[in-house]
Amino acid sequence: MPVLLTGATGYIGGRLLRSFEEGGQAVRCLARRPREIVATRSTTEVVQGDCLDEPSLEGAFDGVHTAYYLVHSMGAGKRFSDLDRRAAANFGRVAARAGVRRIIYLGGLADDARSLSTHLRSRAETGEALRASGVSVVELRASIVIGAGSLSFEIVRALVERLPLMICPRWVDTLAQPIAIDDVVSYLRAALDLPGDGGRMFEIAGPEVVSYGDLMRRYARLRGLRRLLLPVPVLSPRLSGMWLALVTPAQARVGRALVEGLRNPSVVRSDTAREAFAVEPMPLDAALTAAINESAGAHWKGDTRTVIVDVPPARAFVPVRRIGGSTGWYYGTLLWRTRSRIDRWMGGIGMDARRRDPDHCEVGDVIDGWTVDVYEPDGRMRLLAGMKLPGRGWLEFEVTPLEGGRRSRIRQTARFDPRGVLGRAYWYAVLPFHALIFRGLLRRIAQRAEHGDAAGASGLFVHRSVVAAPADAVVHWHERPEALKLLMPRGPFKTWRHTHRMEAIGTSHTLYEDRVEFVLRGGAVVHRLFERVVRRLLGRMFEQRHRIVQERLAHRTLVHA
Repeated sequence: MPVLLTGATGYIGGRLLRSFEEGGQAVRCLARRPREIVATRSTTEVVQGDCLDEPSLEGAFDGVHTAYYLVHSMGAGKRFSDLDRRAAANFGRVAARAGVRRIIYLGGLADDARSLSTHLRSRAETGEALRASGVSVVELRASIVIGAGSLSFEIVRALVERLPLMICPRWVDTLAQPIAIDDVVSYLRAALDLPGDGGRMFEIAGPEVVSYGDLMRRYARLRGLRRLLLPVPVLSPRLSGMWLALVTPAQARVGRALVEGLRNPSVVRSDTAREAFAVEPMPLDAALTAAINESAGAHWKGDTRTVIVDVPPARAFVPVRRIGGSTGWYYGTLLWRTRSRIDRWMGGIGMDARRRDPDHCEVGDVIDGWTVDVYEPDGRMRLLAGMKLPGRGWLEFEVTPLEGGRRSRIRQTARFDPRGVLGRAYWYAVLPFHALIFRGLLRRIAQRAEHGDAAGASGLFVHRSVVAAPADAVVHWHERPEALKLLMPRGPFKTWRHTHRMEAIGTSHTLYEDRVEFVLRGGAVVHRLFERVVRRLLGRMFEQRHRIVQERLAHRTLVHA
């Protein structure tokens, strides 16, 4: 038998739907816009209906024993309380006619003896309108819900993250008893199996009572932020709502209604929920930490770039796993070194060129001040920044096969979780440098994947000549100390790989080739500026070297003759 769920496009309703689907519970979702609900199980059915349009609800309750009422109209403006009462009355009447046995409703927790705000009064009136239908109503009244996406939590997050100094009204001293979103969902699910047919009301909350000011301070401490709360006696909840619109405009309309209700304490006065449900609410710090971790991705700053290379994934991943250490960072060496020096000035660890193994790595390895926290051979590597930053930073590489493994896509993603205003200011300040570095870095990785170590900031120089001597004589001459002395590199080279090829041409001549792979000190910028000059100098040097080889071998040939 399915349960009827309203509000599945909302925050709490959406969480409850996922929980039902994971548990195999049949669900019928009632929504004004069915396309906005993405069902992940065949046990989920979506029907169209609007609680403000009573005829549209007919048929939605067929075969339903329990219905969840998780909708509100706070986004509709000043008339939201009238709309809420009308919608609840429509829902209750149709449910009663269809023979529904139970309605489960999530309301707001407040002291009825005090003057309620418009929002909390509307929540209480909604429960009364549902009960007036004659259907048994299980009403769960919750305080602040802590979870990523919860409007109450997002307002706290926005205020603390954006304002180092907060001028706070009297309501920051109002007491509340926050509850984690996972616990709210657990209570809603448990209410489905609550024994008995009568209506009941339960106050649900977490284990700790704190003021709103304490809640913001706890959030700031967990995020590593220093925040100063300056209380003033003149900022009313209504003015606070207007102030909120300047700081968090995305949540202003609904948030203003919530803020006006902050003068009402929301603390549990009855332990009936603890006695009736086997739910153990999580501590406040655990709830905040879970919400922070879950919401982090939605507020991260990022830079994602992709490139396609004509090599299989194993080869495309080679320059990724070799990054750092003696290999370097392929591009913008001067900028990387400057960032390392700045980090040292700030008391950080810098970016010294060091790693455990130049060719292989594993989770936990330190690469130039970055820590490998995810590693999948030939597929994925994520580095966690160990430098001094006003937040947390990651650099991730993913290699995926294309066209049956003949080609590969390399995705490079830089992510930053800014901590407070300073974190956001840092991200935007370095954004131009990031654009330059990360664009060049991915380009160099792609070049090295396709062309090996000779690509990128490396140069490849080849000089050939024909020596009038047998191949074995040329090889023998190369074994002499004086020949080895001529091979020593001179100049501004960071890397110098010198190889030779001697190929016999008949019995009296040899094709003699010098191949040099070089890297100039100073990185890609220096390489671009001086590569032509270096090639000319190398051309002259190896032309003279080949002339010496020909003269020495010609002299030896005459002596032996």
